[in-house]
Amino acid sequence: MRNVTGRLMLLDTASLYFRAYFGVPDSVKAPDGTPVNAVRGLLDFVDRLVKDHRPDELVACMDADWRPRWRVDLIPSYKAHRVAEERTAGPDEEVVPDTLSPQVPVIEDVLDALGIARVGVAGYEADDVIGTFTARAKGPVDIVTGDRDLYQLVDDARGVRVLYPLKGVGTLQVTDEAWLREKYGVDGRGYADLALLRGDPSDGLPGVAGVGEKTAAKLLAEFGDLAGIMAAVDDPAAKLTPAQRRRLTEARPYVTVAPKVVRVAGDVPLPEVDPALPRAPREPATLEGLAQRWGLGGSLQRLLTTLAA
Repeated sequence: MRNVTGRLMLLDTASLYFRAYFGVPDSVKAPDGTPVNAVRGLLDFVDRLVKDHRPDELVACMDADWRPRWRVDLIPSYKAHRVAEERTAGPDEEVVPDTLSPQVPVIEDVLDALGIARVGVAGYEADDVIGTFTARAKGPVDIVTGDRDLYQLVDDARGVRVLYPLKGVGTLQVTDEAWLREKYGVDGRGYADLALLRGDPSDGLPGVAGVGEKTAAKLLAEFGDLAGIMAAVDDPAAKLTPAQRRRLTEARPYVTVAPKVVRVAGDVPLPEVDPALPRAPREPATLEGLAQRWGLGGSLQRLLTTLAA
């Protein structure tokens, strides 16, 4: 991949099409009656994001594997409650609404025909793809996601921020280090340690018993980072309560492996892609066929107008 030097926007695509699916009525359908609320909702999202934030480059990052085996091997409970069917070969099947699953291939086909770069890498989540693009970027980066895990990538010095949708994508929480310090008492680098200690039931991460968000923030403020906290456990003079010392000692097996699970990868083998924002469709005839087949109407036309501008 060539170095990205302009303003790069990275979409956590599944996060956004899930929001579109639940935010747009399922009465939005193709001519044959198939729901296309997630498809049209995502196109509307991308249109608004490009209009409001004017990225030079845009990549739709995909979950080629939403529950990578290497993470599950370290923490078996990782996303276990979201498994619809375990598979011995390939990714496990995720619990997804029946009328959303058929829309995902349509979303992929439309993005490809538009010429919007779409990247998923076998064995990795979209978060890891986003982390690697961010690590390689030479210019500012806007990460659009409804997943707070990616707060760990926020870096004011490099111009990396998270745009977190509060209502659709018309109202976005612009997450920088000042916001993180005000809300959580940590910067971007510290957020992964805070999340690890606190745990996250939505991802099947147990955290450290008795250490909630406020306690985690206080421990990080006192000892700097996760390594500093665990070093304090072994230091009798360190300012830990007996309960904290006991709980952290008991959680040491979890704390030892959890960083690799919680922290996004920054070294994913990305394919060669051109992230430049397209001004015209890459495959106009294919896109026209998709528009007719799925009744994409005004949602697609608005985005095409925005891209051309």
